[in-house]
Amino acid sequence: MDKNQLKKEAYELIRGFKGESYSFGLDVLDSVGQHAAKCGKSALVIANTKLHEQNINRILNSLKKYQVTITGGKVFPNAKPNTPREDVYRLESYILHFKPDCIVVVGGGSSIDAAKIANVLASLGVYSPEIDTYLGAGLITEGLKQTGKKLYPLVAVEMAASSGSHLTRYAVVTDPVAGQKKLIVDDAIIPDRAVFDYTVTTTAPIELTIDGAMDGLSHCLESFYGVSQDKMESLQRISLTGLELILDYTKKASENPNDLEAREGLGLGTDLGGYAIMICGTNGAHLSSYSLVDISSHGRACGIMNIYYTVFFASNIEDKVRLFGNLLKKRGFISSDLTQLYGKDLGVEVAGGLTQFYKSIHFPTKLSELPGFNDQYIERALQAAKDPQLEMKLKSLPVQINASEVDEYMRPILEAAKTGDFDLIKMKTLVNE
Repeated sequence: MDKNQLKKEAYELIRGFKGESYSFGLDVLDSVGQHAAKCGKSALVIANTKLHEQNINRILNSLKKYQVTITGGKVFPNAKPNTPREDVYRLESYILHFKPDCIVVVGGGSSIDAAKIANVLASLGVYSPEIDTYLGAGLITEGLKQTGKKLYPLVAVEMAASSGSHLTRYAVVTDPVAGQKKLIVDDAIIPDRAVFDYTVTTTAPIELTIDGAMDGLSHCLESFYGVSQDKMESLQRISLTGLELILDYTKKASENPNDLEAREGLGLGTDLGGYAIMICGTNGAHLSSYSLVDISSHGRACGIMNIYYTVFFASNIEDKVRLFGNLLKKRGFISSDLTQLYGKDLGVEVAGGLTQFYKSIHFPTKLSELPGFNDQYIERALQAAKDPQLEMKLKSLPVQINASEVDEYMRPILEAAKTGDFDLIKMKTLVNE
């Protein structure tokens, strides 16, 4: 499929996914006011005014045009990277004090995640004012059901081609003391409306551009690796289209930040990653990444780990690994005939191709390349994998392991990721796909 056709396919898929509730593409930022006006007459605006000053002014003018009042008369500061708990509680206090008709959050995935969770705490405080109550899957919906409460309508204005938080049921929060991320999964927190103007990403630092792209790649790849056969047909089209766009445009966007064609490609690719994880969630690489929060961006940690999980999964999902490998081969990162490779040999070859792609964009390929990494992070990741609140990630592995098998199978994967030595990975192939 040529690049124009790829983009056309992506636009069709995303429109089919979100309909009129989502404005996306080039130069759509002025639609924020229109979306907010459908949610109410007043909006609490959360954003980083220093980082996005010009864009914030456009958004405020758009809200004014559609006669949406700015609650409190100003823009309130957003959350710091990785959604620290204290920022969530701070955002909750704004909502409780000003009681807006809706919330407009402007930022990347961390800011949007924080607003999602703060909305829950402000709306369901009588049920439980603690974040821990809602960690896991479906617990917000349960609280809404028991109390009869409703969340505030939320308009998510995405500013980074990365997590897809503006489209999904996921929110991650970090305990900075423990250095550990925790996950909330609930349809109740899917933003009511969303806007992503891909042109706003031209000002993103190169590192953020690449890390965000690898977060999107991880969403497309992990969901594809883990999807069940009954959902395979629809997800394959979404994931592979997203992967192709990210493989094609990451280098171009990093080398020429103002290349709107590349920015559009990355925006579409990472949006498809958000769509993909709504059909089938992420698994191994995301699970391991949550324990690296204080030394790595999320996309960077996931990107590295997907090299090694590709090897571990290969025996159970040969067809999927081969399809991804074909995308890498088409772009010159693999020279071998993948039809002649099976099991771990296939996984090693495709993982090697992914490694070559990373090197082409100056992205790390081993955990030991992360500043500050040491063996304590391996122990932390193993401990987190046994946490019942993250059990859904273990259950979604294409090669399923239970908590008692984490040390036997996951430790070698992490050791391989530290050193780059695929031989360390211990295979488990008895579980059906």
